[in-house]
Amino acid sequence: MAKREIAAQYVGSFLGFVWTFIKPLVMICVFWFVFSVGFKSMPMGNIPFVVWLAAGLAPWFCFADIVTSSAVVVVGNSHLVKKTLFPSQILPIIKLLSGLITHAVFLSILFGLLISQKVPLSFYSLQFVYYLLCFSLLALGISWLVSALHVFVRDTAQIVAVVLQVGFWGTPIFWDIKMMPPSIQFWLKFNPFYYVVQGYRESFLEFVPFWHHTLHTLYFWAITLFILLAGAYVFRKLKPQFADVL
Repeated sequence: MAKREIAAQYVGSFLGFVWTFIKPLVMICVFWFVFSVGFKSMPMGNIPFVVWLAAGLAPWFCFADIVTSSAVVVVGNSHLVKKTLFPSQILPIIKLLSGLITHAVFLSILFGLLISQKVPLSFYSLQFVYYLLCFSLLALGISWLVSALHVFVRDTAQIVAVVLQVGFWGTPIFWDIKMMPPSIQFWLKFNPFYYVVQGYRESFLEFVPFWHHTLHTLYFWAITLFILLAGAYVFRKLKPQFADVL
């Protein structure tokens, strides 16, 4: 079903799956031009700005896509949900898997940038798999929660879009958190996705092992597991009423 989800996005399209590469490439190029050429953003240490930017965009692009599409997934598949034996809890998982396929494309672009800009790779680059697991479970918990609520409150998808827009600019993707005063940094680090964005950059660019952030790791997993369990609980409680409401 995840494979079919990807194929359905490009049905009848001349370029087909190539669009999966084109969209992130265009987005990176536009943001790079605006911030590097327009705002004259300097390299982040010895790392070219476009590489630093792509490393932060990669997890957010996937996370936002999964959560946004999952918000309407139950309503959008009402013909399946109404069937008594269909396990509707797998619908957000399908969105997660299809999002990870797109993420693999984004990662291939990131690796291409690393090689073209002559940024060295390290064994620590492989720990991106750990951070991939981190945001996948966080996204799944949120997806279960919002997809169930959207069946009853149709404003949920719009609220999710607004929250993600605020979260995009509130997460240090385009700017370095070190630019902020220490007091502001303290509060910004409560954003659980800061842990993931920073983790991707530390994996590919700075080669810092994730176990160097013990307190932040414990905080992230406490929040993520709470959201995952809460999302699963809400979905399970509301699921019996889906067919009647739809």
